[in-house]
Order: sequence, then structure tokens, then C-alpha cells
Amino acid sequence: MLSAGLVVVVVVVVVVVVVVVVVVAVVVVVVVGVVMVVVVEVVIVVVVEVVVAVVLVVLVVVVVVVVVEVVVEVVVVVVVVVVVVVVVVVVVVEVVVVLICSEMLLDGHTPMSTFLQLFLLKTH
Repeated sequence: MLSAGLVVVVVVVVVVVVVVVVVVAVVVVVVVGVVMVVVVEVVIVVVVEVVVAVVLVVLVVVVVVVVVEVVVEVVVVVVVVVVVVVVVVVVVVEVVVVLICSEMLLDGHTPMSTFLQLFLLKTH
């Protein structure tokens, strides 16, 4: 049979091996758990930041498009107003010139400027 000393050594070795295996298993479980939590948190933070960045870019693009559209509409309105004012001024000037020349001719006077004479030749 086995001696008492050998039995004690075998029991001690088995107990030490079991304790080491349990400690290593606990450490591995804790480390893996912490790593998983950290990785999941990092992934969640990265995903949230990417989503927020995409939303902000979309909002900036929408704002820029709206501002450009408003600016284009304002420019078109200003151009139309300027064209209308120019046409009205030209028509008024032409009417005034024709009235002045007509009055001068009706009164028996000749237009004093070459421009007025040329204008009358072209219009009558």
C-alpha cells in the first residue's frame, strides 16, 4: 500500500492544481468579461458618434441647399426688378424725347441737337 506521506503529497498536489485551475478560470472569466464590456461600450460609442456625424452632415447639406435656393430666388427677383426698372426708364425717356421733338416741330422750331434730328428721322 501507499505510505501516508505519499498520500499527503498527492492530496496536496491535487488541491493545489484544483485551486490554480479555479483561480485561472476566474481570472480568465473576469478578464474576458471586462474586455467584452469595454469592446461593447467602444463599439456603441463609435456607432453613436458615426450616426451623429452623419445626421449633422445631412443637416448641414440641407441648410446649405435651402440657403442657396433662397439666394438664387432673391437674385432672380432682383434681376427681374432691375430689368423692369430699366425698361420703364427707357420707355419714359423715349416718350419724353418724342413729345419734346413733336412740340418743337409743331411750334415750327427745328430740333437743336443732331441726336433729336436723328431720332425723329428714325421714328417718323
